Amino acid sequence: MLFMARRSSSRSAPDRSTARPSPSPHAEQSARPAGERSGGRNARSGRPSGGGSGSGYWIYGHHAVQAALSNPERVIHDFLATREAAASFDTTSRKPQIVDRERLDRLCERDAVHQGVCLRVEPLETLAIPDIVERTGPVLVLDQVTDPRNIGAILRSAAAFGAAALLVQDRNAPQESGAMAKAASGALDVVPILREVNLSRALQALQAENFWVVGLDAGGTRLDGKSFAGRRVALVLGAEGAGLRRLTRETCDEIASVYMPGDMESLNVSNAAAVALYELVRPV
Repeated sequence: MLFMARRSSSRSAPDRSTARPSPSPHAEQSARPAGERSGGRNARSGRPSGGGSGSGYWIYGHHAVQAALSNPERVIHDFLATREAAASFDTTSRKPQIVDRERLDRLCERDAVHQGVCLRVEPLETLAIPDIVERTGPVLVLDQVTDPRNIGAILRSAAAFGAAALLVQDRNAPQESGAMAKAASGALDVVPILREVNLSRALQALQAENFWVVGLDAGGTRLDGKSFAGRRVALVLGAEGAGLRRLTRETCDEIASVYMPGDMESLNVSNAAAVALYELVRPV
């Protein structure tokens, strides 16, 4: 499906003053202490409460596995590889168990390109807004984007362009998975993910931390990175096809769209995220 990010039209963005009113008291609720995490996970380990030796999920693919092995925050249960693939991990402190390719085929998702290596891990700890305020770069916000491969591709672009974090709505975003990790090509262990129940309140919490919230949607003004010089930006992207929801759109400080002089009227959400991130961080 397509993410609507058409070339600029005559419609103007919502008229919002740069001097925002005092944030809603609800914004404070979104900024949870770092020790409180959604999903019943224990702090720091990212392990679901009560998880045993059979818990976790399988990450596969060379880059995804290498990044997980290099991440001290990852809880790792099993490391499996074919004899050929194991040679690529000679420099890692943890050595794989040698298995045949057919076993990896059975463990991974259907049609997964595992490249001869799999890692059973626990999901990473989900952070909160105060945890990422001091990180540099824009924050990406996804409004009910549900395809794990799209989210993985967005994470890859976020890592490439120095984004501080990815924020998603908890109930309408997939959990970590092998497909997401493979599409992210290692970025799942580089870019922290925040999961918030109420997206509008989360955006208000970002505004309270001096982020300028920009919604990417059809009909907005042309996205121009130079206009955001000196400001932290939270870039909000809507679901494939549906775009931004009304309340999300109304919470944004402005609505923008990427410049597309060609014949196509829209981009996939992951492609739109890459173009918009480049525009925000490119040298001016």
